[in-house]
Amino acid sequence: MADLDTSPDDHVTVGDDWSKGLILTVRSPDRVGIVASLASSIQAAGGNIVELDQHADVVEGDFGCRVEVAEGVDALELARRLDVIQSSLPMIYTMTPIARRRSRAAVLCSSTLHCPSDLIARSAIGQLDCEVIALVSDRTAARELAQRYGVPFTHLPVGEDRAEQERQLGDVLDELDPDLIVLARYMRVLPAWLVLRYEQRIINIHHSFLPAFVGSNPYARAHERGVKIIGATAHYVTADLDAGPIIAQDVVHISHRDDVAGMTRRGADIERSVLATAIRLHLEQRVIVFGSRTCVFD
Repeated sequence: MADLDTSPDDHVTVGDDWSKGLILTVRSPDRVGIVASLASSIQAAGGNIVELDQHADVVEGDFGCRVEVAEGVDALELARRLDVIQSSLPMIYTMTPIARRRSRAAVLCSSTLHCPSDLIARSAIGQLDCEVIALVSDRTAARELAQRYGVPFTHLPVGEDRAEQERQLGDVLDELDPDLIVLARYMRVLPAWLVLRYEQRIINIHHSFLPAFVGSNPYARAHERGVKIIGATAHYVTADLDAGPIIAQDVVHISHRDDVAGMTRRGADIERSVLATAIRLHLEQRVIVFGSRTCVFD
């Protein structure tokens, strides 16, 4: 995302392929005429809008939009014009070429493997526009899965020194340099310094319909409470446990006949689907974050 003192060249880097068009996302305070200003800038840069989604929160005064612009747009000229708008409005915008390379995703997991295996399969058959570049785990259960699919595997066991394991994880991620980190039932809390380093680039799947049943063993606690629906929540990771901005959620109805094992089995299907949906939305630049909330254009 752009800071207010960036130049057009910060958005249009050498080597980017803008020939197929671009995706523009904007986040700013709401004001009259902002959509018209953006559309006018796109037109002046030779662009044609093929998809536009926008939202104005009249209570909070927030504005967000996502625009797909067809091929033929002069990306550098558009960035110049957006910077003119930005000079009078505290606007943050991103420009992403449609013809970009596949995103690189590092997947962290523990012993429960339905989510990481699903992500690898979806990536392999093109359902997700990303490449799983590594499986990283505090357990060894995922080693065989990684070998089966030819994905590099790193085992980082947690001994008596938790901070050392977290430091090693940071080093591994630095070396991998992923575009996205996915916590696919990784049953450890990341340190705040690591979360900050990858702000809004870490997605977690939590096996409950947040904000209900934060933390561990949500299915067991849901069973104790006798709930009639269970769900899953995919969210960006923040320093606060299971409290990051929510990207996607879904639920399934259950009854008194479902024990914890049955709820866990049925919940696994929801977890797979919700996590894949959230990753797709993120990769397609369809999520705009406003504090603890999100605006999702799907």
